[in-house]
Amino acid sequence: MDTTIKNSNLKSEEYFINMGPQHPATHGVLRLLLTIDGEIIKKVEPDLGYIHRSIEKMCERDSYQQIVHLTDRMDYLSSHINNEAVCLTVEKALQLEIPDRVKIIRTIIGELTRIASHCLWWGVMGMDVGALTTYFYGFRDRELINDIFEETCGARLTMNYNIPGGLMFDIHPNFVKRTKDFIAHFKTKLPEYDTLLTGNIIFQKRMKGVGMLSKEDAISFGASGPVGRGSGYSCDVRKHHSYSAYDKVTFNEVLKTEGDSFARYQVRIAEMWESMSIIEQLIDNIPEGDVQVTTNAVIKLPKGEFYQKVETARGELGVYINSTGTKNPYRVKFRSPGFSNLSLLNHIAVGGKIGDLVASMATLDLVIPDIDR
Repeated sequence: MDTTIKNSNLKSEEYFINMGPQHPATHGVLRLLLTIDGEIIKKVEPDLGYIHRSIEKMCERDSYQQIVHLTDRMDYLSSHINNEAVCLTVEKALQLEIPDRVKIIRTIIGELTRIASHCLWWGVMGMDVGALTTYFYGFRDRELINDIFEETCGARLTMNYNIPGGLMFDIHPNFVKRTKDFIAHFKTKLPEYDTLLTGNIIFQKRMKGVGMLSKEDAISFGASGPVGRGSGYSCDVRKHHSYSAYDKVTFNEVLKTEGDSFARYQVRIAEMWESMSIIEQLIDNIPEGDVQVTTNAVIKLPKGEFYQKVETARGELGVYINSTGTKNPYRVKFRSPGFSNLSLLNHIAVGGKIGDLVASMATLDLVIPDIDR
C-alpha cells in the first residue's frame, strides 16, 4: 500500500489564535490576535485597553502638583523620569530657574532608574527565550538600586520624588556613598550579562536577523529609544534636546545599524555602561544649595500650550499641557514611547514564527500601562 502523501493533497489554511491578555510574554494585559498560516505569522493585531485608566482625562480635574503622581502609574519602570517630564513642563511654563543641585540629583536618579529598568528588561528578555537564570541575575542588581531609592524617597517603584520647582526633600546622607558602591559593584556584574546570555550561540540564533526594522521604517513608525537606535536612528532626547544636567556630561549615543532584535538588545546593554559613566561624572560634583524653588501653594500656568520631552528607558516621552490660566489644565496629552513602538510589531513579525514574535516583542520592552494610559 502506497502511503506517500503527495504535495498536491496538502492544503494551507489560515487560522487565528489569541496571545494574551494573560500570556506572560505580552508582559501585561495586552492581547494580540495572530493570523497564522501553519506556524508562519501572517498578521499581528494588538488589542489594547485592558488596563486603560483614563489618566489623561484625570489630569484635567487635578492640580499640577497632583498630575505628577499620576505619571508613576504609566511607565512604572521609568516613574522618576515620567515625574520629571511633567515638572519640567510646568517649570518651563512658569519660567522657573531650577537650582543646579536639583538638576544634577534628577539626572543621577534618572540614570539609576534607566539601569534598574534595563536590568529588569534583561532578566525578562532572557526568560522569554528560555533562559530562566537571567531573571535572578537582573533582579539581584536592580534590588540594590531600589534600596537606594527607598532610603532616599521612601518608594521602590512609584517614586513621587519630583515636584514642580524641585524635589520633595534633599537626598539621604548615604545617597552618594551607596550610589558609588553600586557603580563599583555593577561594573563587575554587567560583564556577567554578556557571559551568561549575549555570547550564547543559541540566544544569538534566536535574535540575529529576526524582527528586522530599517532606519526609514523606524522613523516612519515613530520608534524611539533603543528600538529606534537599534536601527541606526539617532533619536536620544538627552543629546538632541538636553534637559536637567545632561549638558554637563559627556556620553555616547549608542547606535546600531543592523536593525534586528540582537541590535536592540546590544543597545540596551551598552546604555547601562553609558548610564554608569554619566553618574560617575556627577556623583562627586553635586553642588550645595536649595532643592526647591518657592512656588504658590496653588500653581496656575499662564494661558497657552506647553510641551516638554524626555528620554525614558523606553524612548521619547512627551508631555503636552494646554492651559487656560486656571489651577487645572484644560488638556493634557502624553506621547508615550511604548505606543509608537508597539505599532511596528506587525511590521517586524510578519513572515516569522511565534517564537520569533516572542523574541522580537521582548526587544521592544513594552510596559502596557504606558500604552493604555
